[in-house]
Amino acid sequence: MARLQLILLSWFGAGYSPKAPGTVGSAASLPFAWVIAMAWGSSGLLIAVVIVFLIGWLAARATVEAHKDPGWVVVDEVAGQWLTLAFIPPDLFLYSIGFILFRLFDIFKPWPIRFLEQNIPGALAIMIDDIGAAAYAGITLYLVFLIVGV
Repeated sequence: MARLQLILLSWFGAGYSPKAPGTVGSAASLPFAWVIAMAWGSSGLLIAVVIVFLIGWLAARATVEAHKDPGWVVVDEVAGQWLTLAFIPPDLFLYSIGFILFRLFDIFKPWPIRFLEQNIPGALAIMIDDIGAAAYAGITLYLVFLIVGV
């Protein structure tokens, strides 16, 4: 496998964490989200989500292990974490809440996330369950933003 694929799929090595690689990958994506959002706003972050999703999907398709969703592949967490944060302004409190919400929804996989993960074949399943978790987390985070008004 090409070195660049490994770097992207593991999000610069975050996926090789011996404990909680998905959580580490999500955390490693936060500074990038902040910089993108500060420079280009929500639109920039949404464009970045699409780019990372497509690159992650293509890189995962080319990985023999991809059909088993190996723990070291965390580019899906990056796309999901960024989507969670895409509709709020960069704010340490909101990003912290968004991180927690995304991890909870990604771990517990409420309907239809688990269904999608189990019924969509191959590399797309690796990416799509995190987008589903991000949808739940992003909506919840946006409601927090409206209530708290940061």
